[in-house]
Amino acid sequence: MLAPAPSIRCRQIIESDIAAVTALLARGFPSRDLRFWQRALERLGRHVPPPGLPKYGYLLESGGAPVGTLLLICSTMRTGDQLTARCNLSSWYVEPDFRSYAPLLVSRALAHKDVTYLNVSPAPHTWPIIEAQGFSRYCDGVFVALPALNSLSGSAGAKVFEAHTPPSVAFDQCEQEILLQHATLGCISLWCATSERAYPFVFRPRRVKKVFPCAQLIYCRDAADFVRFAGPLGWYLARRGRPFVIVDANAPISGLIGSYRRGSMPKYFRGPQRPRLGDLAYTEYAVMGV
Repeated sequence: MLAPAPSIRCRQIIESDIAAVTALLARGFPSRDLRFWQRALERLGRHVPPPGLPKYGYLLESGGAPVGTLLLICSTMRTGDQLTARCNLSSWYVEPDFRSYAPLLVSRALAHKDVTYLNVSPAPHTWPIIEAQGFSRYCDGVFVALPALNSLSGSAGAKVFEAHTPPSVAFDQCEQEILLQHATLGCISLWCATSERAYPFVFRPRRVKKVFPCAQLIYCRDAADFVRFAGPLGWYLARRGRPFVIVDANAPISGLIGSYRRGSMPKYFRGPQRPRLGDLAYTEYAVMGV
């Protein structure tokens, strides 16, 4: 007799699923241990998504048992004077026997037409797949900079200090919230203040090839700000053992000393708002430390 077809269900992840989801992800991504995924789900549990969007993502289950998952990091972002919703698709895994049902997870996740979706760390073999899903590449590579070698002349008088110290000059309170929230995630959150204004910067500590310490630019209000203040920011980071900074780029960055690597760490989006370079706030780089 033929075996009955499995009962497949796709639904949002809820609190009681956390243990099963972390175990599933640990099997699917053996380079990261169970504690990594427990910490990731804990951070998602503290993160507040926009109304109507999932807190953790989606679960695929068969006969009541989890067989696949797709994590989402959903955030409210400010674009000009408007608030918009953004979702970072992260950590997609389905057990081998159920791979034919994997599109259910993606179609459920991409159901909101007014949301901008990001895929910021796709594996090379998935690039054709996500392009077929309607994603477009907005970042072709990275620029690996040595900002401490930049001249300080263009940023004379600028002071760099940690985010928990309120600036004595004009600053944006929404940006202050971004800095403070990312600091709790283990990022390096800084103000760079001139005599007129304070500019926000967030960096994620990383190790290239698990050996060379560096920092990845996660957030600034404009990519040109990092070029302008590269000298003082570079000295601050270099003194703390992070001489190299990874910056999203589509070409070599004029005014920075370093090397452009096309095809390294490309990033994709789908939706109404094309992401700008220099804004990876509330993505898996910041929240999970991937």
